[in-house]
Amino acid sequence: MQIRTLAGSTALAALAFGSAGWADVTPEEVWQNWQDMSASYGQSMTATAQRSEGDRLTVEGLKVVFTQEGSEVEATIDEVQFNGNDDGTVDVTMSDSYPVTMVIDDVPAEGEVAGEPTRIGITVRQPGLKMTAGGGGEETSYVFSIPTLEIGVDEVDGVDAAAMELKADITLTDTQGSYLVKGLETKSLTSDFSAATAEMVLRMKDEESSGVMNMRASLTDLKGTSGGTLVPGVDMADMAAALKAGFSSKADFTYGPTTMEFDFTDGADSAKGSASTASGRFNVAMDDRTLAYGGAANSVNMTMSGTQIPFPQLTVNYAEAAFDLLMPIAKAEAPQDFRLLTKLVDLKISEEIWAMFDPTKQLPRDPATLVIDASGKAQLDVDVLDPAAQAAMETAPPGEIHALDVNALRLSAAGAELTGTGGFTFDNSDKTTFPGMPLPTGKMELKLVGGNGLLDKLVAMGLIPQDQAMGARMMLGMFARTVEGQEDTLTSDLEFKDKGFYANGQRLQ
Repeated sequence: MQIRTLAGSTALAALAFGSAGWADVTPEEVWQNWQDMSASYGQSMTATAQRSEGDRLTVEGLKVVFTQEGSEVEATIDEVQFNGNDDGTVDVTMSDSYPVTMVIDDVPAEGEVAGEPTRIGITVRQPGLKMTAGGGGEETSYVFSIPTLEIGVDEVDGVDAAAMELKADITLTDTQGSYLVKGLETKSLTSDFSAATAEMVLRMKDEESSGVMNMRASLTDLKGTSGGTLVPGVDMADMAAALKAGFSSKADFTYGPTTMEFDFTDGADSAKGSASTASGRFNVAMDDRTLAYGGAANSVNMTMSGTQIPFPQLTVNYAEAAFDLLMPIAKAEAPQDFRLLTKLVDLKISEEIWAMFDPTKQLPRDPATLVIDASGKAQLDVDVLDPAAQAAMETAPPGEIHALDVNALRLSAAGAELTGTGGFTFDNSDKTTFPGMPLPTGKMELKLVGGNGLLDKLVAMGLIPQDQAMGARMMLGMFARTVEGQEDTLTSDLEFKDKGFYANGQRLQ
């Protein structure tokens, strides 16, 4: 599960890049805090040796191992020094680089036997790392800065990356951040992070076909915050159990201008493309009751060309794309909030794509927009992250919907626009009035502008037969009414009340 992977990666980063504070803390306390943090994340942290000399504690052969279903990550740092300062803080220094090994199990297709796991060797380089820890008692805080952080793949299954013509590197510049850890047993963790740039380079060659792919991406102005609750003795591979025990996590990430370029060749086939974004965000939060995640990108431009594309260049751009989801994940005694937002604003495509189905330009090239913003209340009968509950969900719904609000509905394209808002409540004790669904009560208001004109053009283009268009107009006549004084404008009030369904005040069921 990706959430478990994210939790483990975050834990490893927290231990590797730590955080600092202002009260008295000893080197031994900071080292113990690292070990406690590791245990809270379900990791194993060991050292081959440790020795104290005055205000300095040296730990040698530090190894962190994180195991979850299907994979294992192991990092080994030759030496870490915890140096006590006169002001009660502790400076932490470590080897400029350290190896990380990832072992990923093979996932066979149904009916096939699993192959050998894949082993990936990685090196993390962090010259100039500065880290200071402070605090004491139930709090330990850390601050850190890294001028340049490099993460690169060295080998795959024992074969040197250079020999495979493989290059996979990530480089961050001017990385800074802080962590605050509170608690002796159950711990709370809050952090912030920033980096001036992040560069990603990928080059791969297929040994069988000699195909080559190159990709380069650049992000700027990266910022993030995170927080969570860590519970000792919890198996993080069992996320359902961890959440019940009190584990929680939350992260918000933003970035500024971003670019990406790629190209590949494979025999006679080739392609290349590029993309840019003005800014974006990503967020995820999880506790014992809800899961929330989302993302957005602004001012996106994409281009692509290649031997398999039937015109010189494909271009796509849009002003904004966004997705947000809030959903309950646990069995509850009362309805819980949910929300779904899907948004794509001012989508434009190149004229070459339009010309494939509208060469005579009968349709206006207006930007297309889709917005669906819905929220409501739902009550679950099961814990959806429980494997047993997931199996039961294949044959029965996981719970009941109690309310649904359509906060915004908008679809505009080719000169037509549909908008709407509405809200409904549901009586789950009555699933016979409308067979198979709970009895709804509420109203939806819709407005369609330019619909008939678009239908006429689609008929003229031969994309819709005349008889199908006539059927569509008859349906519109049943559910919609014209608006006087407004050209090609229809409205519709769809309402569920008194155990019936009404369109513009006329009962249809």
